[in-house]
Amino acid sequence: MNYDVIIIGAGPGGIYSAYELKEKRPDLKVAVFDAGSELEKRKCPIDNDKIKTCIGCKSCSIMSGFGGAGAFSDGKYNITNDFGGTLYEHIGKTKAIELMEYVDSINMKNGGEGTKLYSTAGTQLKKVCMQNKLKLLDASVRHLGTDINYVVLQNLYAYLKDTVDFYFMTAVEKIEALDEGFEIKTAKGEYTCKQCIVSVGRSGSKWMETVCEDLKIPAKSNRVDIGVRVELPSVIFSHLTDELYESKIVYRTEKFEDNVRTFCMNPHGIVVNENTNGIITVNGHSYESKEMQTDNTNFALLVAKHFSEPFKDSNGYGESIARLSNMLGGGVIVQRFGDLVRGRRSNEKRIAEGLVTPTLNATPGDLSLVLPKRILDGIMEMIYALDKIAPGTANDDTLLYGVEVKFYNMEVSVDENLETGYKGLYMIGDGSGVTHSLSHASASGVYVARRIAEGN
Repeated sequence: MNYDVIIIGAGPGGIYSAYELKEKRPDLKVAVFDAGSELEKRKCPIDNDKIKTCIGCKSCSIMSGFGGAGAFSDGKYNITNDFGGTLYEHIGKTKAIELMEYVDSINMKNGGEGTKLYSTAGTQLKKVCMQNKLKLLDASVRHLGTDINYVVLQNLYAYLKDTVDFYFMTAVEKIEALDEGFEIKTAKGEYTCKQCIVSVGRSGSKWMETVCEDLKIPAKSNRVDIGVRVELPSVIFSHLTDELYESKIVYRTEKFEDNVRTFCMNPHGIVVNENTNGIITVNGHSYESKEMQTDNTNFALLVAKHFSEPFKDSNGYGESIARLSNMLGGGVIVQRFGDLVRGRRSNEKRIAEGLVTPTLNATPGDLSLVLPKRILDGIMEMIYALDKIAPGTANDDTLLYGVEVKFYNMEVSVDENLETGYKGLYMIGDGSGVTHSLSHASASGVYVARRIAEGN
């Protein structure tokens, strides 16, 4: 089966590549391959009743399938160059913002209308943060919510499915460069294309390493983010979330001068499991619909670790810490902040008696047996710093779930057009190491699709 363009990965980068190709060049024959399922078949079996923990599905419905890992991750589109990736280094800051705003307009046309666009512009909270050794990053944030994001994805799939060939539950095993174009090998057969867009997301990090190795594409990997997910009563952070929805706050620790940051804030949300390459980690979701909201807010606290030579396997380092958590807790561990401070493991009784009702069924334990001291010290410093702008953050009953790990794909060597040394082979989205967010990944897909559509 020959195609003009094959897209590997049906996450935001792949979806918006396909969308823009259909808009600009409907004459092109396009296919999308993904290791997961179509949207309506993406169901995590955990129901907290009969099935309470991860059972290791062949393809994790939270991580793979149409919509990618972002399908159930709260639908936050951060329109900014301050965080979320380095797309602007390739295409320019103005173009990057322009494309993110274009993606936002598509979302609004496909079910997102009526959702709120938050902004840090003019907020007094920035001054309050600075007065307490914290930095609030600039951004406009479109919050769709997991529920509205699902509707947007449904509409985008309905728009694409009749003119784009989708191959679900079809993992690509190998990419081979031909004299003209590329051959895509899967367990179900081989397919050829003139141009190929690779957009496999973070869950495709190991696969991406093998592709770069096979094709001798230069890449480097030197970063991983490790931390916990904090869960506390929503009223404690309401003055921040009501105005900004998501506040990206950075703190530089006094002891080690490491950067700790808040990430993926979910007002009135829930804490969830994720399965990445067989490793169970933690994440958070929230919903736009009032009926699906909880009394808790959750967010990640992450410490970025950059490694230098000779160490090259930053993701392996993060995996080893996550595996230790899985070994001790059978999955995710939860601990009261008060217990962590006192140097004791949490138990079911103390958690049940606490003021915060957990939204994830996790194993009570001791995170100090899992996280390296330097990372744990940084997280504890950050909690006390946040307590100054949101009193109650450092309460004994605040829950910490561990571990949360953000695996950064190897930074693949691509040019200003996100093209590798092979003409017609593009690496985009989080899989490329260039982007780390829904908005940046989507924008990178539009950018490459336009280049292909123009016949370059």
